[in-house]
Amino acid sequence: MTVTAEAFWASVPFGPGVARVALDANGLAALNKPEGVLSHPNTPRDQPRSLLNARYDEAGECFEWASPLGTSRLWLINRLDSATSGLILAASDGELAREVREQFRKRKVRKVYQALVFGKPRVPSETWRDVLNVTKKGGHIRTAHSGGNLPAESRMSLVATGRGAARTSLIQLEPHTGRSHQLRVQCAKRGLPIVGDRTYGNFAANKAYVKAGGSKRMFLHSLEIGFDYAFKGRENAFNASADLPPEFSREA
Repeated sequence: MTVTAEAFWASVPFGPGVARVALDANGLAALNKPEGVLSHPNTPRDQPRSLLNARYDEAGECFEWASPLGTSRLWLINRLDSATSGLILAASDGELAREVREQFRKRKVRKVYQALVFGKPRVPSETWRDVLNVTKKGGHIRTAHSGGNLPAESRMSLVATGRGAARTSLIQLEPHTGRSHQLRVQCAKRGLPIVGDRTYGNFAANKAYVKAGGSKRMFLHSLEIGFDYAFKGRENAFNASADLPPEFSREA
């Protein structure tokens, strides 16, 4: 049975608040996920709070669900921490997913994030270069800015400085590498902890911020993504953006 793109996407069991914001002719999609939503379930109990409310095949890196169309699949291309909102990519074709993942591995993808941080950068823009240590144990990832051997590079630009008592700044971050928790650790190292970051942030400042009426969320958002890729003998350009959540602009 031939399945139309319209029918396929109508069958996708998106998780809470997840929305498709871009789709190209090959079946590559950009999804906008809220903070608190998992990129994929780690156990069946996680499905209702994941990108899709569906079974996840870790080996195949794809979601699977039953629909009137039969067994449908959506391949996950990149991931975001559950506390980070914004763009995440998926594809309705496994071969396409492999090609786009290759662009990530080759660092051919332009990624733009914005973050609300405590403090103010010492200069309006600069390139951050660090060597990180990433460890994984018991399903948990921890990253440190010392004792490692993984180069990490990001471009930081100041967007706005807040006027409130919390002394926050809105900054733009363009990571040139893709290390786990890279942006969160690089911000913290420079005395600019991301508001609401419960792992690498300023815990006392977070508590005071919430007590003063601020949101409990972590203020990191995947804003834009763009790259070129080849598929089935044709060159393609893909670009997507996800609006900054309103709580960011209220605070900065």
